[in-house]
Amino acid sequence: MSARAYEEAARAAARVALAEDLAGYGDLTGSAFPGDGLARVVAREAGVLSGAAAFAATAALVDPGLRVEFAVVDGGRFVAGDAIVTVGGPFAGILAAERTGLNFLCRLSGVATLTAQYVAETAGTSARVAATRKTTPGLRAHEKQAVVHGGGTPHRFGLFDGAMIKDNHVAAAGGVRAAVELVRAGAAHVHVLEVEVDTLAQLDEALDAGATIVLLDNMDTQAVREAVARVAGRALVEVSGGVRLERVRELAEAGVDVISVGALTTRALWLDLGLDMEV
Repeated sequence: MSARAYEEAARAAARVALAEDLAGYGDLTGSAFPGDGLARVVAREAGVLSGAAAFAATAALVDPGLRVEFAVVDGGRFVAGDAIVTVGGPFAGILAAERTGLNFLCRLSGVATLTAQYVAETAGTSARVAATRKTTPGLRAHEKQAVVHGGGTPHRFGLFDGAMIKDNHVAAAGGVRAAVELVRAGAAHVHVLEVEVDTLAQLDEALDAGATIVLLDNMDTQAVREAVARVAGRALVEVSGGVRLERVRELAEAGVDVISVGALTTRALWLDLGLDMEV
């Protein structure tokens, strides 16, 4: 995703989130406080930052007069006690933007931090850690980018930018080869074709049908090693399915190219970040 597209997505997400919080009536509490002030977002625990664009967009939409300065950039690491961002301007604006801005930072930094932990387990191998389409509705651009900030790769963004044949496609077609033929008939020659398999027999069928990427779904590590040997460089090998942090190393060492992990977005905990007013 381009920087411009990401910024536009940040503004769109911030508008929706602020509509939930302000609902056209504004902040009934914070609007009572006159004058200007300064606030800092401080980390209560260590992590990797993500969500700066959405935080800045939130502040700008609440009050264009708010000044936002980040001391840590997206993808940067911080420890407990670090001041991540400073916000200056009218008290009313700071207070109205506080929760929505923090929601973005806490959620997305949690995704980036968990991703960094997964990526660390692949050190010394050629395996990459990738996200999936298991994202919060409306926040895919941000959660995918948070994975990138954590050192991972976003995988395909949606159904439109990559053909992937999964188990239900195979079931609908009556087999792997039949599914591949149907998709190839409608896809452009420049599109890669990924096929999900859950047995070695399906793997052989996918390779014979000309799959350029094979996704090994829910295979044990020994089966993954056998699959990598069978592929022998004829296709890119991805592995997925309930991948927990403690298993990443052995999968990476089995020789796969990509480890896709739904948990990066479905199991990431919110990071503990707080906004402290200074007067």
